[in-house]
Amino acid sequence: MTGGARAPCGRYRIIRPMRPGTASLVLLLAALLWLPVRAAHAASTVFLDELTWTELRDAVAAGSTTVIVPVGGTEQSGPHMTLGKHNVRVRALAERVARELGNALVAPVVAYVPEGGVSPPTSHMRFPGTVTVPADTFEKTLESAARSFRLHGFRDVVLIGDHGGYQSSLTAVERKLNREWAATPVRVHAVLQYYRASEDAYKQALKARGYRDDEIGIHAGLADASLALAVDPRIVRADRLKDVPRAADGTYGDPRRASAELGELGVNAIVRETVEAIRQAVRRR
Repeated sequence: MTGGARAPCGRYRIIRPMRPGTASLVLLLAALLWLPVRAAHAASTVFLDELTWTELRDAVAAGSTTVIVPVGGTEQSGPHMTLGKHNVRVRALAERVARELGNALVAPVVAYVPEGGVSPPTSHMRFPGTVTVPADTFEKTLESAARSFRLHGFRDVVLIGDHGGYQSSLTAVERKLNREWAATPVRVHAVLQYYRASEDAYKQALKARGYRDDEIGIHAGLADASLALAVDPRIVRADRLKDVPRAADGTYGDPRRASAELGELGVNAIVRETVEAIRQAVRRR
């Protein structure tokens, strides 16, 4: 050919416009392909904050009427565990519990809890990074969350706590709201068995394997560190586990022989006893 035009051949191609209606068909097919992906994501998670509001609404309508409120705490756990240990642990274990129940969702973790005085600093507040709130503020937060869940269709609001210091507050919220809601089908359940399992069944299992009380400890010792390793080893500083434990460093026990294998004893006990306690509480209401 002569002139400036090139023939539509070789490496040049003519892009023809779509026929009327073709673009709409492509968009429709894309939407239909995306729907199963979106539905699968909504079905695969039990975490409330990973759902959209419409997915949550539909989950409740489909029978997921139990919500677990996991309470953690931001506090020191010796030089060998992170400040968020309780938050990571209670979220992971709440997920296990929810999946066992089959009709439960997990609310965001309540991370700020009563930890002691500020002026002068007492208890864990003597260590940098620990965050405290007054007990009445803490209880009002739980109460407000429970009222929100009731509004949105949940019938059973379950409170579980990974820290021993506020167990009585969970019970106080349960009693107050259940008195107020006595004429309704909605109930709050302070499931203290979650924490008791870590103190009773778990520690008894460790003793049966020859571990001493002073080694198991009451905070940041073998029991605590092993449970953390089983749930998420990233919250444990393995290189610091070999340090000689000192109360001055916030360690009350001896974590040097801690292992994920030992921690699984605690995970299994906590999940098993919590699931059973929730089922019993729901049957009683």
